Amino acid sequence: QVQLVESGGGLLQAGGSLRLSCAGSGRTFGGSYSVGWFRQAPGKEREFVATTNWRGGDIEYSDSVKGRFTISRDNTKNMVYLQMNSLKPEDTAIYYCDARMDPVSTIESDYDLWGQGTQVTVSS
Repeated sequence: QVQLVESGGGLLQAGGSLRLSCAGSGRTFGGSYSVGWFRQAPGKEREFVATTNWRGGDIEYSDSVKGRFTISRDNTKNMVYLQMNSLKPEDTAIYYCDARMDPVSTIESDYDLWGQGTQVTVSS
C-alpha cells in the first residue's frame, strides 16, 4: 500500500513562490503511478491542479495554474513536487497529492490514494 504525505505549505504574499512536496512510501511509488495535485478552498469543491504520469512525459495543468505552476517528480526518491510561482490569493487552499495507476487523469474520483493535505495561504 502506498501512502502519501504532503509538505511545503505556508503563508505568503501574492506574487511569491512555494514548492510543495509529496512523499510516497510503502510499495514503490515510482512504478506506473500517476500523481496528481488537487486543491480545495474553503466552501468550494476540490479541483484539479496538475498531474504527471510516472515517466513524467504526460503532464496536464488546469487553466488557472498553467504557466505559473510546474509539476515534477523524482522516482528515485519517491517524490513529486509542485512548484508554484506568481501566487495569487485565489490559490489559497488545502493542496492534496493523490495517486493512481497510469494513465493520468484530471478527475478526482479516478484517484484512489490520497494524502492529508498541506495548507497554502496567499495574502493580497
